[in-house]
Amino acid sequence: MKVEDFDFELPERLIAQTPLTDRTASRLLTLDRKSGEINHRMFTDLSDLLREGDTLVLNNTKVLPARLIGQKADTGAKIELLLLKQLSGDRWKTLAKPAKRVKPGTELWFGDDGSGQPLLRAIAESEGDMGARTVVFHYEGIFNELLDRLGEMPLPPYIAERLEDKDRYQTVFARHEGSAAAPTAGLHFTTDYLSELESRGVQLAYLTLHVGLGTFRPMSAETVEEHVMHSEYYNLDEENAATLQAARERGGRIVAVGTTSARTLETVASRAGEGPVQACSGWTDIFIYPGYDFKLVDALLTNFHLPKSTLVMLVSALAGREQVLAAYQEAVEREYRFFSFGDAMFIS
Repeated sequence: MKVEDFDFELPERLIAQTPLTDRTASRLLTLDRKSGEINHRMFTDLSDLLREGDTLVLNNTKVLPARLIGQKADTGAKIELLLLKQLSGDRWKTLAKPAKRVKPGTELWFGDDGSGQPLLRAIAESEGDMGARTVVFHYEGIFNELLDRLGEMPLPPYIAERLEDKDRYQTVFARHEGSAAAPTAGLHFTTDYLSELESRGVQLAYLTLHVGLGTFRPMSAETVEEHVMHSEYYNLDEENAATLQAARERGGRIVAVGTTSARTLETVASRAGEGPVQACSGWTDIFIYPGYDFKLVDALLTNFHLPKSTLVMLVSALAGREQVLAAYQEAVEREYRFFSFGDAMFIS
């Protein structure tokens, strides 16, 4: 299966650069995966599309303000670090930009304590592929407080506008810090709207998947089967595992909010096998593309994704490549907003 088979034309003007003032004000394209029928609605119509007894599964990861802009201690040259993964203590895996300026031993400074000294220092330890650098941070005080003060939200490269309000790149249910990017399908919800869904008999379940390095890397393979997914940490606790198992037993639909929730649910299902859904955690590199047989996910709420991306492949695995590309073509023709701050799609 060729990666090119998942390409489509996307005018740059349709890439949403800023979030809507009202989280729930986006449009919603619906796709019936059995009939291929497409309809155009508003996001708040989701309450009519979900049924009593459905379980909405949300990823409660919290995005780190992980983009640090500083300088080389010796030359003052501007350097950007994107924190990807805490390895141990103050050692982190990062992406450096421009990476060629950050060799092992390079010292980077961030912020100013008022006396010409940095609030945060980083020393590069080792180099990795595609700009990856392992660094060790040195500082006084509490690291997360410094990160909140100095860091910016790590917006995807296709968003050029500066985000004025950091909270707009967090879901309202974000709890567990550790993501390098937001689970963007969840950005459409407000606390009030989630309460409205619950009042209609929709159950909520939460899991955690910390979105990592692969979010920022394009596919380089020519065929889908050659691509190797990165690993991301996930967790499903006992309470939410019980909620999912109960939904399974009563025959209610399990509706994944976002591809991150879908990948986690399918990882959990693969571990459970024929047994009940159980609490578990670990690292997953599951790659879902056409031909995959979904075990837990019955429906999916998601945004519109990049051409030739693993996310388009996951959506195509659920609804069929031709039907998904037809829906995307219609979304382009009707000028839906694409990607992180864009409109939503409901596949049932």
